[in-house]
Amino acid sequence: MVYKKRILDKLLERKLRGCGAVLMEGPKWCGKTTTCEQQAKSALYMTDPEHKSQYLRLAKINIKKLLEGDNPRLIDEWQVAPKFWDAIRYDVDHREGDGFYMLTGSTVPPEIDKNDDEEKEMEHSGTGRIAKLTMRPMSLFESGESNGEISLKALFNGEADELYSENNLDLSRIAYLICRGGWPKATLQSEDIALDRAFEYFDAVANVDASKVDGVQRDSERVKRLMRSYARQQGAQTALSVIREDMLANDSSTLDEDTVNSYIKALKKIFVIEDMHAWNPNLRSKTAIRTSDTRYYVDPSVATAALGLGPQDLINDLETMGLFFETLCVRDLRVYADALDGEVYHYRDKSGLECDAVLHLRNGKYGLIEIKLGGDDLVSAGAETLKELSDKIDTTKMKNPSFLMVLTGTGDFAYRREEDGVFVVPIGCLRD
Repeated sequence: MVYKKRILDKLLERKLRGCGAVLMEGPKWCGKTTTCEQQAKSALYMTDPEHKSQYLRLAKINIKKLLEGDNPRLIDEWQVAPKFWDAIRYDVDHREGDGFYMLTGSTVPPEIDKNDDEEKEMEHSGTGRIAKLTMRPMSLFESGESNGEISLKALFNGEADELYSENNLDLSRIAYLICRGGWPKATLQSEDIALDRAFEYFDAVANVDASKVDGVQRDSERVKRLMRSYARQQGAQTALSVIREDMLANDSSTLDEDTVNSYIKALKKIFVIEDMHAWNPNLRSKTAIRTSDTRYYVDPSVATAALGLGPQDLINDLETMGLFFETLCVRDLRVYADALDGEVYHYRDKSGLECDAVLHLRNGKYGLIEIKLGGDDLVSAGAETLKELSDKIDTTKMKNPSFLMVLTGTGDFAYRREEDGVFVVPIGCLRD
């Protein structure tokens, strides 16, 4: 398979120069192993069926033998033998230099997950020794659908006053990209075959992975019901009780919130769900800010597959398509944010004022982003929302936003509005 360069490549290289080891986490099939292989000098594949039992025995007896090999050494699916964590941490502590190991994992180890305090202790024990990266399915720039002519880095640096780019993505193509998702293999396949990838992923999660993550047997049909309900809540701060009621409509047995929460937690542990935290800025007036997380899948194709939807279904229901388009944009913004040392948040206050995405960098710079599928009226509404929020921010206590952006699906080109300075950028023009 042809390797498509990932945005995370440079970040991985940087982390290897500064830490003894790097842990690369993310959903399966998103390209973690292939990305690490580009920089590895040796590799150990813990799930290799011919050698797995032998590796597991050796991990119990003498795990140091499994660490032998040229550096950087890739330990793929390390969580199969959680002792790797302490072994690598110890080895890194007693060696001069950096960049010895890369660990990839699609799940959190069951032994660690049994106790939240143990998980926190594990993360703390790796501080300064093991850097952590999260890989997601491909952004549109990585898969080649975005021309990448509008750079978020340039916007943050104030270098985009003459911003302009032509958009090559139309509504039907956006619908296809939502359903295909950013799964690397799917980006190399013909369209009819590529659309199967998300359905295969959905089935694997429901039938195998949701139980495999911690050894707790879960009803596959109930997992599917939860995933369908979650798909309907994309971009919303939906309470657990609402998801439970939605599931009960098709569940004849009893179902309490603790059970629903355990299923959601399992999906988070295998990186299927990635909710968005709330942003809490300094405001000019005292306004109650909603702190609930916003519900999102790691990729929009998981949501469409859960509901059995294809591209034409989305085109026939543009309101639903708009919700899943938002998930696609959030996925891409998260990929780009990682490259910029930033995070993506959501804002909502008691007055109902809401901002879809706030891209906040480590240096304190931030950009406010509204996501709209397209259309002049929606773009204007998004711009008004951005200006209203921007006017509420207390700039004596924090910086002015670096930019205000309406991120769209359709539209012929990217430009800056003369009346208010808001950038209007199609997702097919954006990059980190």
